[in-house]
Amino acid sequence: MAEAIDEYFLQQVRSTGLSGSVVAEPQRLIRYFDAQLASRHLDFAARWLQSTGSGYYTIGSSGHEANAAVGAATEVSDPALLHYRSGGFYAARAQQYPGSTPIQDVLASLVASTRDPMSGGRHKVFGHPDLGIVPQTSTIGSQVPRAVGLAFSLGRAKALRHRTPWPEDAVVVCSFGDASANHSTTVGALNSAAYCAHQSIPMPILFVCEDNGIGISTRSPKGWIEQSLGRFASIEYVRADGSDPVSLMRTVDAAVAAVRSGRRPVVLHLETVRLMGHAGSDAELAYRTSADIVGDYARDPLLASARALIAAGVLTAADVEGRYEAMRETVMSEAEATVHSLRSGASTRLATADAVMFPLTERRPGAVAATERSLRAAHGEERLTLAAMIGRTLTDVMAARPEVLVFGEDVAVKGGVYGVTKGLRKKFGAARVFDTLLDEQTVLGTALGAALAGFVPIPEIQYLAYLHNAEDQLRGEAASLRFFSDAQFTNGMVVRIAGLAYQRGFGGHFHNDNAVAVLRDIPGIVVAVPSSAAEAAGLLRTCVALAVEEGRVCVFLEPIALYHRVDLHDGDGALRSRDDSDAEFGAVATCSDGPDLAIVTFGNGVVMSMRAASRLRERGIGVTVVDLRWIVPLPIDDLLRRLVGFDRVLIADETRHDGGVGEGVVTALIEGGYEGTVGRVASKNSFVPLGGAADLVLLSEDEIVSAAVEMAESR
Repeated sequence: MAEAIDEYFLQQVRSTGLSGSVVAEPQRLIRYFDAQLASRHLDFAARWLQSTGSGYYTIGSSGHEANAAVGAATEVSDPALLHYRSGGFYAARAQQYPGSTPIQDVLASLVASTRDPMSGGRHKVFGHPDLGIVPQTSTIGSQVPRAVGLAFSLGRAKALRHRTPWPEDAVVVCSFGDASANHSTTVGALNSAAYCAHQSIPMPILFVCEDNGIGISTRSPKGWIEQSLGRFASIEYVRADGSDPVSLMRTVDAAVAAVRSGRRPVVLHLETVRLMGHAGSDAELAYRTSADIVGDYARDPLLASARALIAAGVLTAADVEGRYEAMRETVMSEAEATVHSLRSGASTRLATADAVMFPLTERRPGAVAATERSLRAAHGEERLTLAAMIGRTLTDVMAARPEVLVFGEDVAVKGGVYGVTKGLRKKFGAARVFDTLLDEQTVLGTALGAALAGFVPIPEIQYLAYLHNAEDQLRGEAASLRFFSDAQFTNGMVVRIAGLAYQRGFGGHFHNDNAVAVLRDIPGIVVAVPSSAAEAAGLLRTCVALAVEEGRVCVFLEPIALYHRVDLHDGDGALRSRDDSDAEFGAVATCSDGPDLAIVTFGNGVVMSMRAASRLRERGIGVTVVDLRWIVPLPIDDLLRRLVGFDRVLIADETRHDGGVGEGVVTALIEGGYEGTVGRVASKNSFVPLGGAADLVLLSEDEIVSAAVEMAESR
């Protein structure tokens, strides 16, 4: 069934009286029009594909095709992080790359074919490594912090003489909608760009707000976007009308030139219109009148381009219609061929779970091990606390890998709240060790962008509780990039987070947070938890190696309460340790050797369980303490091997009873065929209160002892 905008366009082209302005570069306008046509007819094809049961995605670009001007004004070497109405941009970028096949690419993506050159059939995304387009599935501007981080990192790379995948004069392009402009993620990213520009820190980024005046069904107040985006004194604001192509191209050219030459941010407020609703399933009449919908047809950017071409005498009305219908024929022929290819088996969709998850599960253990070894440094038998060992390991890693950056809140000048990064800035300089503004979305976005610039970022989140307001940067952006790009783009990093509980005399729940469930269900992520200085160095080096060799997003969760602790038992100094290099990914560690019971634990639980083991030994109960070390993914294969011979296993879990790590361990043991008795003790389902009340809800050494005795005596 023909779309109303399709019929309207043809009717207007065939009518008389079309007028427009004189065109200085007629061939450029024709290319612009062709890119718009390709995008529009791909939207029609998407709906046709859905109607045949072959397609799955109908959020289109119709009305936004003016973004083709941005695609044409930038280079394929300018990294672009786009929102989902970027069909015109994609087609215009593809015009610059000989041999590109944008129509086939988009169609393959629409039907989830493995021929999709970006996601390999995992999602409908605009992205292509040859076109410099980083795939995004964002609908709420979550790509904007990454884009700011990339722009920042391009400037930082020049200062450090670091070679990035992008040219020295590259401009980062980041687009988002007017509704997303209100999201805290976007606002925070714009603020961080302005923060840098205010200090004359290079920030070569073009923000493009494609303002169609409505977010699904919610209207943007008149004048709000101009007021909102124009308020940043350090970011130049320019406005362009998407229905005036000649003026639009001049404005876009000037904006891109300003960013490229000045290495400063510019916001392009691109006024657009949304045609054919939010998506194919959107019942637009439920919240808009027919008059409103039809009234927007006059602002169709394709019609504006047709007017300009006809008025300038570049094309006749018949030429325009002929070009329009020729593109329809091309796109629909390719759409039909795409369906036929699927039905005949010439093209396929992902058919197994292993195939779907391949970008998340692909391993390079040999390369990881080799890189981990290359990061080691000789330090003799010196025994350090956990905090000191982490700091020394960061020093070793930064000395061995000049592309490593360390940054976060208070990490540089102060050296971190707990002194872990003390001395790094003095040793490696302010370009590699620096403080960020106090915004976790910015911290993680900087890391995401730095990774795209070829750095190995090691950002710090000051406290685990502070991660939660920015966690989507890990889930929706960091962890998903490898998946949605079929491993063609990666953003390997190691996110250091000070966390967990048991701090004495400090905090409350913001500084004693045991909520790690938020990290446990992110596909492809790695979470390591050191319990002692002995293993911290090896674990941290392995995380860096995973980031370098596999593009892994790793979280290094550091137990604050163990940072400066020296004694296991009063005065023994047992927690000061030398570097123990055995920290293979997926391997557990044993901390004692007793035949009667195995206690499986991690983090603070290891210290409590070791103390409990001493008390149990006095009662004639021999305990082996098994330190998981890796809590995501759980090291189940090695754990099951270590538990052979034990018919009793107690899980000591310092996280919460519901949603804690212990739940996953119990499930994994049962599914792995463990036939012995399994018990579990965990912290209560509570926030951590201030002072001594914390002891009432956190797992204690006494609880571990009591549970172990009960299990041992139940034989």
